[in-house]
Amino acid sequence: MSRTPQSAPPSSHAALFGLPKVLLWGYVGVLLFMIGDGVETSYLPAYLKGDLGFAESSVGIVFTVYGVTAAVGAFLAGGLSDLWGPRRVMMLGATCWAVCHALLLAVAIPLHSYALILLTYGLRGFGYPLFAYGFMVWIMASAPERQLGKALGWFWFCFTMGYPVLGSTLVSLLKPSIGFYHSLWISLVMITAGALVVLFLVRDRAGFQGLAKGTERVSLPRTFLGCFTVMFAEPRVGMGAVVRLVNTTSQFGVWVFVPLFLVDRIGFSGQEWASLLIVMMVSNLACVVLFGALGDKWSRRKTVAWLGGVVSALACLALYYVPTAAGHDYPLVAVAVGALGVGMAGYVPLPPLMTAQAPERKGQIMSAYTLGAGASMAFGPLIGTVFIGSLGIGGVLGIYAALHLLSAVLVLCMKTPERPGEAVAVRDGEAVAAGTH
Repeated sequence: MSRTPQSAPPSSHAALFGLPKVLLWGYVGVLLFMIGDGVETSYLPAYLKGDLGFAESSVGIVFTVYGVTAAVGAFLAGGLSDLWGPRRVMMLGATCWAVCHALLLAVAIPLHSYALILLTYGLRGFGYPLFAYGFMVWIMASAPERQLGKALGWFWFCFTMGYPVLGSTLVSLLKPSIGFYHSLWISLVMITAGALVVLFLVRDRAGFQGLAKGTERVSLPRTFLGCFTVMFAEPRVGMGAVVRLVNTTSQFGVWVFVPLFLVDRIGFSGQEWASLLIVMMVSNLACVVLFGALGDKWSRRKTVAWLGGVVSALACLALYYVPTAAGHDYPLVAVAVGALGVGMAGYVPLPPLMTAQAPERKGQIMSAYTLGAGASMAFGPLIGTVFIGSLGIGGVLGIYAALHLLSAVLVLCMKTPERPGEAVAVRDGEAVAAGTH
């Protein structure tokens, strides 16, 4: 899987502000797709409860099922890319999203059928991770090694800018004039546009075929089994999956429990909390590309450990101790919330560290990475649910901080192994195959 100057024409390595030119339209496609996916942000639960009349517990089940299928889809993206290639995986995800969403709008909602809504919306959960994470695997296969961090930073910028920033902005503009239901049809248009951009405008051949070559190409069951076993065969890959799990565990926990603390005990309004979430996402967007580039130039291990793990740990502690000490001081709390957004961005260079452990198994390793990402959606709230009664919000945030510090220790242990028969220069835990620069 290692790339040499003979394996691709020089023009394929050209970059624009760190964006691989050969994949430029792919980033545009991901942005459009995630805008469409983000149209329902914040409004769909209220619509299902208020307009369609479903019970709150029933609405919760819908989103729980969606979260499970999204986590499974994230896990499948890497393994399927090994077998079929990222382009085919992305089209599978877009087709799944579009068909299920069309059935949701045209059949399930007009019939007020809870069973059909649960089925179509739940199955739609496979769509966005197959599309988005399929493209992330494509980046890993095609972008020059020396620019991987920056290329991944731009991926997360497009991902987050679409969902939830521009997606929620779009629905807030459309909803007053055409209503929420018709706004959901606009999301289908955006999804289709993003998929067509990738299908017709991204011509990089690295994504057109399975990433596993020759004898490495195995059956579908063995491929998915390998997505699990690679974490044990290559222990540092397993460590990386744990680091990715920790990356957004605190984020999903903070979204659930910190507003209760700030609103009920400190005196913040719901609107102030909503604006604090914007501060978090803007600070994250401002740093994802910067920290990706820093990892390429300085050190991926140190960037993840110090700017990811340590900064996130300090931010979690600040989210409790700053409002406890200062009270209803919006600017100081905004700094703490913004620091968590910065810390989350510090984990951007993690995928190249993981794939360097076994470059010939990139798809399976990316499945381990995305498995950690999907599991964090449940793990973060679970920690709060289990411990908030006995430890309080301060104890819960302390657990999140301890996990981030653990992730810093783990990533500093992820040195790249030197493999027999490869001319590899190891620098700061990052492998640079001889002749690729």
